[in-house]
Amino acid sequence: MNKSTIIGSRASQLAITQAELVLAQLREANPHLKFSIKKIATEGDRNHRLPLDKVTGVGIFVKELEAALLDGKVDIAVHSLKDMPTEIPAKLYLAAATQRLDPRDILVSSAGKLAELAPGSRIGIGSIRRAIQLITYRPDLEVCPLRGNVNTRLLKVSSGELDGVILAASALVRLGWQDRITEYLSLEHFLPPAGQGALGIEIRVDDEETGELVLPLNHQLTWQSIVAERTFLSILNGGCRAPIAVLGTVNDNTLNLTGMVAEAEGKRILYASEEGSPTTPEQIGNQLAQKLLEMGASKFIPEMRA
Repeated sequence: MNKSTIIGSRASQLAITQAELVLAQLREANPHLKFSIKKIATEGDRNHRLPLDKVTGVGIFVKELEAALLDGKVDIAVHSLKDMPTEIPAKLYLAAATQRLDPRDILVSSAGKLAELAPGSRIGIGSIRRAIQLITYRPDLEVCPLRGNVNTRLLKVSSGELDGVILAASALVRLGWQDRITEYLSLEHFLPPAGQGALGIEIRVDDEETGELVLPLNHQLTWQSIVAERTFLSILNGGCRAPIAVLGTVNDNTLNLTGMVAEAEGKRILYASEEGSPTTPEQIGNQLAQKLLEMGASKFIPEMRA
């Protein structure tokens, strides 16, 4: 491989940081090869004012990266795995998932921890999933729709425009901004979206050479967890706007999977768990999805209503 292997990335500071982490691992394992990063603007970056639950379609943070892969403009696409739809173009595939960082959500606030905030405090949130979980835990707080990169969101707190924002812990950790975290939020009340905390590495199906390069970056325990999560999401038509959350963890050779589905208005929330062998993550994801469907989750998901 004489040519430079090109890594496609969104242009945000966090996305470039993530791509650089992948690049560093590839260079360390292959010091004789050349690697570079190509920045690509996505629909989600361009249309940053519209709340995410109002944006039509899926994959708004990955479609342009996938198009660049298909066109041969890049050889690898690095995504925040939580942004990747479960349906991937036929000529592409998810080749690896990096070791997951802390999957929890966090609060950044100038007014204290979540339980300490005064009634009516304004909290910036970028997803309906987080909004519903926050309202369920603290119905006396005001949810403020939020878009923009991590720094933009944090500035809304430091400027006093908002009393706090809820973000993914992994975003601040990767940026080296752990000191700005006020509180790590309990998984009991704030279950994350599928894949949160891990990076997804996507390549072309016919590019065996690049496939061999990225395979060592795949973290087996993370892979088992995210396969179960994405199977669960796929069965529940996770591309819709229904609030769906799921987290898999592997401990003592057991994969534990917990999922949540809520009504869009947040009036009802369903939780369920499933466990089994980490060697059969698809089966566990399927079983959990079926369990929630039997509990009535299909009534919450427009695409599944009869």
